[in-house]
Formats: sequence, structure tokens, C-alpha cells
Amino acid sequence: MKFVHIADVHLDIPFKTISDRADLGTKRRLEQRQALKDVIQFIKENNIEYLFISGDLYENEYIRESSIEYLNNLFKEIPNTKIYIAPGNHDPNIKNSYYNTFSWASNVKIFTNRVEKVENSDANIYGYGFNDFEMLENKLEEIENLDKNKINILITHGDLSESIYNPVKKADLIEKDFDYIALGHIHKRDDKTNIVYPGSLISLGFDELGEHGMIVGEIINKELNKKFIKADNAKLIVIQSPIFLFFMVNNKINFKSHKIFYVPYKVINNEAILKCVKVDKVYINSKEVNVLLGLIDESVLKNSIDIILNENIRGEITC
Repeated sequence: MKFVHIADVHLDIPFKTISDRADLGTKRRLEQRQALKDVIQFIKENNIEYLFISGDLYENEYIRESSIEYLNNLFKEIPNTKIYIAPGNHDPNIKNSYYNTFSWASNVKIFTNRVEKVENSDANIYGYGFNDFEMLENKLEEIENLDKNKINILITHGDLSESIYNPVKKADLIEKDFDYIALGHIHKRDDKTNIVYPGSLISLGFDELGEHGMIVGEIINKELNKKFIKADNAKLIVIQSPIFLFFMVNNKINFKSHKIFYVPYKVINNEAILKCVKVDKVYINSKEVNVLLGLIDESVLKNSIDIILNENIRGEITC
């Protein structure tokens, strides 16, 4: 059997942590859609039999019906692929969620908070998800007596440490002896074993640097082979960039008197994104002074602002 495993798409997330600039949030949401489209295209071109989506497919608070329709139309493009969704804490299967109110494609199976086993000719698929924004109960105890003559897959959204988000112990997962465990919730990829977090489909902020995408797997005669394929074409990096703090004397810059700070200089696809440069007012020997900020990368001084530092000129600049 061949499968694709994705998680933590967070469709329609506002991307507030990327930038205050609305156009960047819009651009990133379009890139989200493109990444999903690329996943579906890969499935079509490679005759993938299963698509596992391990929660947080969309943002319950922000998701629009047009986005659900876009998603569902993509699912309709792969009618021969069985799609299994285990809702997470950001898209729980609550009463008024789109999981319950929308008419999904016939090849889509959405799990509830009860463990279900779906029997296919080549594999048994076990799954469960969130029906609220938290989940404390250990559902693994409900799973027993796996058919060792078939491939067994578990799909869920959870945490391998103590938390309020479906905490599951790794030792318990190992003991169940699944051939593949498709997890979601952690946005950093972890695919060293058959217990796999694919990470978020695209980077959702500057705390999620590195490559993002999907896990592609194949199980033949109980032997698992898998690989990571990149789906996010954007490049987010953080550079610790020096900022000069120039002091003003008689409304003129005193270049001999300055202090250097280092701030995260955020870059998306080679476009610099300084969300803000915030410095409190400055007092030197109890006297308020004016300063200029200059990013050395731009070699352009920022507008004059007031800041506060104590007498030995300490302070913080934050982005």
C-alpha cells in the first residue's frame, strides 16, 4: 500500500506572527492552498491509495466555507484515493463544524472521538480525533487484537508528552505494534521511526524554520519505506542583524556615540520583514534623549524616536 501523510495545515490561519502587513498574510494563505494542490497532484501522478490527515486541517475560528469548498474539490480530484481525517484541537469535530455540516466527497472519512476501525482489503485503518478543543482521555486502551496478517495503521492528533491535547505515551504506541502511526500536532517533523509527525505542511511562522511538506510511504510485506517531500516553496529565515543606536546632540547625529543591538531580521523569500522595531524611551542620567535607529543591512537610518534606557544605557530592541 502507498500513502501520503500530512498534518497541521491550519487552513485560513491569519498568519499574524509573520507580519503586520496584511498582504503577506494573504500571500501565505495562497501558498497554503498551492501546497495542498501540489499534494493532490502528487497523489494523482503516483497513484497513491491513501491520504492520511492527522488533524488541524483548518482553523475552526477563521475557516471560510469557500476554503472548505476548495479543499473538497481537491479531494474530488482523487476519487480512487481513500482519505482519512482525524480532527485536532484546532479543527475539532464539534456539532457546528464543517466536518458535520458540509457534504464531503465520497472518498473522505472523518473520524470522531471514538476509536473506529475501517477494514480495507490491504489494511485496517484505526483512527480517532477531537470532538472538543481538549482531549484528556487515553483512547489507546480501546485498541486491541490487531490482525497481524494485515497492515495496521493508526491515525490521530496528539502529544507524546503530558498535555491536554490527547497525551499518548510512546511506549504504549510501540506496544500496540502498528505498522505506521500517523500523528499530528507537533509542527516540527519527526520521522525517525514508524511513529511519525510530518510537521506542518508549510511554515506557519518564524518559529517554524526549515523545510515543510509531506511524508510519502509504502508498506510491502510489512516493511515500511518512507521519505519526506517538500511542499513549502517559501524560504523563511531569521538573521541576527545589527542595529545602530545613534544619539542626537543638538539635533545632529553624534556618530562617535552609539550602541549596537542585535535583533531578529526576518526574511521571507529574500524579502526583509521587520515586523516592528520597538524601543522604550531613553533616559541618560535621568534626562530624556532622542535617538535614531539604523539597520546596517539597509544602511538607512530609521525615523527619530524617543527611548528610555537607564544610566548605563541598557535597553532592549524587539521585533
